[in-house]
Amino acid sequence: MNEVNSSPAFLWVGRILSGLVIAFLLFDAVGKIAKIEPVIKSMEELGIPSSQSVTLGIILLVTTILYAIPQSSALGALLLTGYLGGAVAIHLRVENPLFTHTLFPVYLGLFLWTGLAFRNPKVKHLFWI
Repeated sequence: MNEVNSSPAFLWVGRILSGLVIAFLLFDAVGKIAKIEPVIKSMEELGIPSSQSVTLGIILLVTTILYAIPQSSALGALLLTGYLGGAVAIHLRVENPLFTHTLFPVYLGLFLWTGLAFRNPKVKHLFWI
């Protein structure tokens, strides 16, 4: 195993990246569950009925919690990747700007998987042999 890639610095970078992703996704999930006006307005602009807000919020909350728990973080990352892929499709459908809106879930997914790989050696070996 490469000493540099298993250093405490890599572990902390992974924790920080994962923490930022978790904080953002929890904020989004709570906004959907609480039906905060800007969130509902944004969903309607994307063509998502406001009646689906709580359902999406619960799905996002559960998958984010799975990602936050070390024992289920890989499953959470996989499920969140699917969720984020749906977000990309929705932004494409409404023809939102590519680099700021449509690809934002891709950027988030990169942080998500990078954070997980830096804090989990098994996941790191999936990407870097």
